Amino acid sequence: MITSVLVANRGEIACRVFRTCRELGIRTIAVHSDADEGALHARVADASVRLPGEAPADTYLRGDLIVKAAVAAGADAVHPGYGFLSENADFARAVQDAGLLWIGPPPEAIEAMASKTRAKQLMGIQPLTHVTEADLPVLVKAAAGGGGRGMRVVRRLADLDAELASARAEAASAFGDGEVFVEPYVEDGRHVEVQILADTHGTIRPLGTRDCSLQRRHQKVVEEAPAPGLSEELQQELSTLAVRAARAVDYVGAGTVEFLVADGRAHFLEMNTRLQVEHPVTEAVFGIDLVAEQIRVAEGHPLDIDPPRARGHAVEARLYAEDPSRDWTPQTGRLHRLSVPEGVRLDTGYTDGDDIGVHYDPMLAKIVAYAPTRAEAVRKLASALERAVIHGPVTNRDLLVSSLRHPEFTAARTDTGFYDRHLPELTASAADPHAPLAAALADAHTGPRSRFGGWRNVPSQPQTKRYQMAGEEHEVHYRHTRTGLEADGVRVVHAEEHLVLLEVDGVQRTFEVARYGDQLHVNTTTLTALARFPDPTAQHAPGSLLAPMPGTVVRVADGLTAGTPVKAGDPLLWLEAMKMQHKITAPVTGTLSELHAVPGQQVEPGMLLAVVKEGF
Repeated sequence: MITSVLVANRGEIACRVFRTCRELGIRTIAVHSDADEGALHARVADASVRLPGEAPADTYLRGDLIVKAAVAAGADAVHPGYGFLSENADFARAVQDAGLLWIGPPPEAIEAMASKTRAKQLMGIQPLTHVTEADLPVLVKAAAGGGGRGMRVVRRLADLDAELASARAEAASAFGDGEVFVEPYVEDGRHVEVQILADTHGTIRPLGTRDCSLQRRHQKVVEEAPAPGLSEELQQELSTLAVRAARAVDYVGAGTVEFLVADGRAHFLEMNTRLQVEHPVTEAVFGIDLVAEQIRVAEGHPLDIDPPRARGHAVEARLYAEDPSRDWTPQTGRLHRLSVPEGVRLDTGYTDGDDIGVHYDPMLAKIVAYAPTRAEAVRKLASALERAVIHGPVTNRDLLVSSLRHPEFTAARTDTGFYDRHLPELTASAADPHAPLAAALADAHTGPRSRFGGWRNVPSQPQTKRYQMAGEEHEVHYRHTRTGLEADGVRVVHAEEHLVLLEVDGVQRTFEVARYGDQLHVNTTTLTALARFPDPTAQHAPGSLLAPMPGTVVRVADGLTAGTPVKAGDPLLWLEAMKMQHKITAPVTGTLSELHAVPGQQVEPGMLLAVVKEGF
């Protein structure tokens, strides 16, 4: 019987596994990098072991250190979570060789399915070995791991070599394996997967379907169970293929078989030999705890004779720290507050006051809503996200809400091309136009000036405040009068430091305001207070490329030096942050007049990387 579990992972999934272990009376052990010493997963575990290493991003890929930590801490079992070494057969063997119980499938099953190329061959599918114009578009994909890392869509043959190189580098960084392969890219299909659970007694049980079609940059954003609108015949085919894949490798434990569904046909993609990020939606509709089932299976118990039945519908949204106004670059900084309304599930690896660093995935949390029907679950999740309090880095919250309320999604007519078609409209008007005024009025009641009211006996110019919101500057004006604050076109009903009540076109609206330094949160809108008079020394020359995030310069385009002619959109260099590579391109057609970035360089947001002078 398992009495203590070490989770060979971090963040949200480590906290989630610990939660089940506590409910089962199992002692919990965390591992942490130097960057994660104060992280939530290290704090909530019964014990935590430091993993030494100078590169925090790679620390959790050191299987030897993790096994040593498990033995030293007295663990009798290891749970891999997802990502990192969760699908590494050598790590699973090392755990077993150390006399520890592995809470996962046999190493042989991992080995057979961990490489997507081998998995496809096992299912009778061959990847492309030579790409021609007729094969386009194609998908470059990492053979190991998932999460969109090492994945690129290639539509021009001339781009293939560069995308292959970029995918290899990203895959090697994320999974310790740079192998990639090429397959046909199916446009506008649905991403549908089947959860399976298998024991050591020969029982393999499919646990319904999930739809994960809402993806941006091949990263899942919204998932739901069951997948809506599938015929009974197709559901049966998907379950049969999933069981076939599991039985082919003598699978044990929880796993997921993924498919692309197009024109009523199922195309096998891969088998993930681990727990999926989106497993909570299956747990909700089947009323089970998949982590508890993993532990029971690892202990040798058979699955229950009577399989659970699916009831209702569940939808999950992934909340990411990323800025839509800066091409969705990952964001770092202090998470001052994170809370969601009652009635929805919150899985997170952060708590109020935690810092979000540059080394790991930018996902802050998963929010899950369950209801008897799909329509109710979708509405419930959208409302919970809209009312959630998220103070800190900019997030994708507004995109999630608008996606859940889009007619295509509410009608269950989405596919993997959803964001290709709708991203601009879904992000065009997310910011509240009255948020800057509310922030300014709240500011007027903050600090020493507020004690004297700010009113002047002599008429003067209105007070002016400047804010940055959704990548744009906004200037607002208000006056202190004998009767209180006034603003053009809006009636100020009430204003204090944290609460402003405005009447707009006869409708009163409440604005809750929180301030942390120069950052303000007005309801769900994030603003940055700007100096009244901009610093002229802070200006950069036209065509300047500034680092959009903290990270590392991993590559500069071949042959790129000062004086090189470039075209708008040409890739110039690549930054790595949060285990993903971000391409920095030329903003205009012209000449590269300055190049300051070098491979291996650590950069901070706003650092000058290069300058492109327009024209030749």
